[in-house]
Amino acid sequence: MRHAITFLAALPLAGCISFGAEPPPALLTLETRAELPVGEVRRAEGGSAVTVLSLTTPQSLSTTRVPVQSTPTTIAYVEEAQWTEQPARLFARLLGDTIAARTGRVVLGNGQALTDPGTRLGGELRHFGLDATTREAVVTFDAQIVRGEAQAVEKRRFEARVPIQGEIDAQTAGLTLNDAANQVAAQVADWVGRG
Repeated sequence: MRHAITFLAALPLAGCISFGAEPPPALLTLETRAELPVGEVRRAEGGSAVTVLSLTTPQSLSTTRVPVQSTPTTIAYVEEAQWTEQPARLFARLLGDTIAARTGRVVLGNGQALTDPGTRLGGELRHFGLDATTREAVVTFDAQIVRGEAQAVEKRRFEARVPIQGEIDAQTAGLTLNDAANQVAAQVADWVGRG
């Protein structure tokens, strides 16, 4: 009887309890434009692999939400727009696929390069969102690379800006950021391939 009374007393509260935010209707991801051959075996001789390291980000990108720069000092987030995982991971995977497709080299992830990482690519994903003042999707990547056994570090900034057509919403954010991310990844791949 006591359990029944406790249960009935808790019923009015059931509609007030929430265990997390409502998920958006769909999640966003990045899709590479570089074609990777299916079933092709690639081999990396000593030092010829490329390892894409974990990328750093500012706090505004340490989330799965899509930031919008509304003023030079104000950031909001696109309503109902959310990535499948944090942008740094999505972009690192896109970089790896693009480098592999454009250079023909074996590309390893940070956790795969245990013995011979070869060329090491890392850096900071500085911007990965929308700029409401210019109506552009902006991807800015400060890349750093150490080639093979060399101890010298090369650093270079890459950026792509894609005009936003229509309203700033989840669909527009996903399409324009995917376009900008692929442009930056192609630039980085060509830079890596030159060394």
